[in-house]
Amino acid sequence: MRLMRCSLAAAALVAASAVVLPAQGTAPAAAAPAAGAPTGIRKELIQQIEDAERKLVALAEAVPQEKYGWRPAPGVRSIGEVFVHVAGANLMIPGIAGVPAPSDFTLARDAETKMTDKAQVVDALRRSFAHAKQGVASLSDADLDAPVTLFGQPTTKRGVFVLVATHAHEHLGQSIAYARSNGIVPPWSAGGGN
Repeated sequence: MRLMRCSLAAAALVAASAVVLPAQGTAPAAAAPAAGAPTGIRKELIQQIEDAERKLVALAEAVPQEKYGWRPAPGVRSIGEVFVHVAGANLMIPGIAGVPAPSDFTLARDAETKMTDKAQVVDALRRSFAHAKQGVASLSDADLDAPVTLFGQPTTKRGVFVLVATHAHEHLGQSIAYARSNGIVPPWSAGGGN
């Protein structure tokens, strides 16, 4: 239930944020990285974010453009809207841990419903995941222990990035169901019977 409230609050905040996309393929501005390569929990968080990224981007690429508007029922996010929602959350949620979205990469308030071009959506996903991973890498282990309030609940900056990873995996599951409902086999399981 708590995760559901967090997801709903994240969706509301994403809808309330403004995002501007620079030219496709332009990398977001990088935050100053913490000293050394990420280790411990930072490394593990990045690995989880990378796993969701790899699979969500692969699905976004595998879904034909004409299926981006498919939705299982009225009032439910379409395939493309789910991908844009994840990108928006990847930009917004790290801000709660003091890692604001890059000034040259944001999404419009109505991006979920207006961004329908597959190439733009895939690019936004990639760039948003790069931002989330850089956000983790830019913090020290001590920084991750710092307390913050996440959607009205006390947690730590680490908890913020746990939400980034779990939110992406939550919508990965949704995207797998959407893809399979349209006869699209997730690329990483093609031929494997998964």
